[in-house]
Amino acid sequence: MSQCAEPGCGGTVDGGYCVLCGVAASPGTAAPSAPDACMQPGCGGTISDGYCDICGSPPASIAPGTAPGVPAPRPPAEQPDDGCGQAGCPGTVMDGYCDVCGSPPAHTSRVASAATTGSTPTGSTRTGSTRTGSSRSSGRRGMLGAGLVEVPRVPYRDPAGAVMSDPQVAEAKRFCSSCGEPVGRGRGDRPGRTEGFCPKCGARFSFTPKLSPGDLVGGQYGVLGCLAHGGLGWIYLAKDRNVSDRWVVLKGLLDSGDADAMAAAAAERAYLAEVEHPNIVKIYNFVQHGGDGYIVMEYVGGESLKDILLRQPQPPGEKHLPLAQAIAYGLEVLRAFEYLHAQGLVYCDFKPDNVIQSEEQLRLIDLGGVRRLADPDGAIYGTVGYQAPEIAADGPSVSSDLYTVGRALAVLSFPFRGYTRTFVDSLPPRSDVPVLRRFESYDRFLRRATHRDPAQRFQDAAEMAEQLTGVLREVLAAGDGTPRPAPSGLFGPERFTTRTGEAAGEQALPPVPPEAAAAALPVPLVDGTDPAAGFVSGLSALEPAQAAEAAASAPARTPEVRLALARIKIELGAAEEVDRLLDELATERPGDWRIGWYRAVALLARGRVADAEPLFDRLYGLLPGEPAPRLGLAYCRESTAPAEAIRLYETVWRTDQNYINAAFGLARVHLAAGDRGAAVAALDSVPKISIRYVPAQVAAVATAVRGRPPAELTAAELVAAGDRLAALDLDAERRDRLAAEVLEAALDWLLGGSAAAGGTQGGSLLGAPLTETSLRRLLEATYRELARRTRDRDECRRLVDSANAVRPRTLL
Repeated sequence: MSQCAEPGCGGTVDGGYCVLCGVAASPGTAAPSAPDACMQPGCGGTISDGYCDICGSPPASIAPGTAPGVPAPRPPAEQPDDGCGQAGCPGTVMDGYCDVCGSPPAHTSRVASAATTGSTPTGSTRTGSTRTGSSRSSGRRGMLGAGLVEVPRVPYRDPAGAVMSDPQVAEAKRFCSSCGEPVGRGRGDRPGRTEGFCPKCGARFSFTPKLSPGDLVGGQYGVLGCLAHGGLGWIYLAKDRNVSDRWVVLKGLLDSGDADAMAAAAAERAYLAEVEHPNIVKIYNFVQHGGDGYIVMEYVGGESLKDILLRQPQPPGEKHLPLAQAIAYGLEVLRAFEYLHAQGLVYCDFKPDNVIQSEEQLRLIDLGGVRRLADPDGAIYGTVGYQAPEIAADGPSVSSDLYTVGRALAVLSFPFRGYTRTFVDSLPPRSDVPVLRRFESYDRFLRRATHRDPAQRFQDAAEMAEQLTGVLREVLAAGDGTPRPAPSGLFGPERFTTRTGEAAGEQALPPVPPEAAAAALPVPLVDGTDPAAGFVSGLSALEPAQAAEAAASAPARTPEVRLALARIKIELGAAEEVDRLLDELATERPGDWRIGWYRAVALLARGRVADAEPLFDRLYGLLPGEPAPRLGLAYCRESTAPAEAIRLYETVWRTDQNYINAAFGLARVHLAAGDRGAAVAALDSVPKISIRYVPAQVAAVATAVRGRPPAELTAAELVAAGDRLAALDLDAERRDRLAAEVLEAALDWLLGGSAAAGGTQGGSLLGAPLTETSLRRLLEATYRELARRTRDRDECRRLVDSANAVRPRTLL
């Protein structure tokens, strides 16, 4: 035996626990137990540090106010039976519980420590530092994830078939609800007790159902049996005899002697009576029976997301859902959270176990941890691996609630080994997770959602859903190649300037100057709640100089007026005024992401591409579902990291073909790399219904022939360029200029000997056979027609000289 290390305790350690205070010995005084196999169906993990290394079970929840990473629970070592200390009782204490009177030994402490009282200060629920917007509406009936994803249906489960035949809690899943230590474990051939007192903290435990089949609860609900057990209590199936024998669920306490559990149950009753949402289980009543309270709620027959995950076909340790399906589930949960937060409530203990899919609908269940944001006290329940790291110190908040959704998405979407230990409050490197390597936007979404700093996370469920919906569109488009366009909730449409593609007939995909790229980027939407919102919206119809004058004389210098003035000054090139305006706004509105956006755009417009890149990169992390930051970042990387620029442009273009500049950027980078075929293919992908289809085709014609050595051309490419040009509806001058360029390239190709090597295959170009005389005659006529139209005398003389130089030679 060794001396107990607890201050003020004179007891000795026997079997790993102090015989006086019941506290576990310090590490090293007892031999650690071997890891146990996880008891979850379909899970092949092992219990390490008290949690499964694959699915994270058990325990289901951690002690109130306890931060993730609690000390590893260990099964109690063999201890001698002690006599009961109660006067006149002949019983003996086993597992901390008298087998006669049910009392703990007289020396067992039952005073909860400060760590288990749940009295933690309320943390800040809104910092505003990264608030980004509101959500899109959800979609069609029968579809999840904003109406974009059809997930496998889960058949409705017959209630009678869901009743447990032998309602017991497996010994491997028996843990103290207060300190998380294993309780009720057997020794040798003797099974563990289902009721008793924790030898470490003295809290009472009970894993015995309080209700039996046939019991009538509240004079109304006939019990059929147990459905399951959870962190806060047994769940029973019953029939409501007063309402058409409808199926209902009764939820009682796991341990009616635990003060925090009782408080949580009372809180659940009060809060849930106010809740009415299609994604949240309905509460019908609250009744008393035998001294215990029971919540009466609707029966939701289906399967939890955890069970859906565990029956996936991958091997144990590799189980995960298809990414689109996981995101669709996340969006449904965020709908419920948005509602709860609007009611001033936080869920606190979200995880895949607490969501059931029935048919095509998702429901939040087990709302035992729900509490009011305004309540600074009360029990705080959470689960290791999902709970935000600041909970123990600051209490729950909206951002900590959303953190749990991000963690659950990670667990569902990829094999997340070690999420209860190694990565208890972090994510694996992106390079180690294939789905994160493939979808950078999803990786950035998860990292913002689960950021250690609450101020850097999403600040409400609506903005989180907004960005997750954008990520989902990207994921779906990558899967089947079908674009998923949608208007942004934060940005207006992109702008298109002559310098980014409209004049491609004269300048085939030229390097776009930074100021032109900045001018083409989408503009953030005006906040409709600003008093001057209508005035600011009207400025967009004015020329920059006129708009600047109007904004300067605005009736009030509201934030929206100053943001609009900053945008106008960027276009006018007034750098110092832009910096002053943005600095002023940053002091007043530190949480407005648009200030960072205009700083990045201003730097880009001034040609400071290297300085703008990190700002666009940060905005991409802040708004992972928005195309606009990716367009800015892609432009910044065209020269320094062309492969990254191509990937970003491709992602935007594949997802939403309203962003035409992405197609032109993609073609531009391919052309700079010498891949003309890929550049033309990018331009060809602009749909015919787009108003930029003709500029894209003009650019494709010029890209095919301009600047190419004659030896690189083929007859097929020349003919294709001519056919493309002939099909376009262009004004005569623009058509003739392009025709002259194509004919010049064809004549050089012919005179260079390439025709003899490759053959003309009897083709024709713009109606002329691929012969020298025919091409000369057509080119001469084209030059003379251009000379006739021009009003520039020097240009006319040059064109006539060109016509004379190219005309066929004759004897006359």
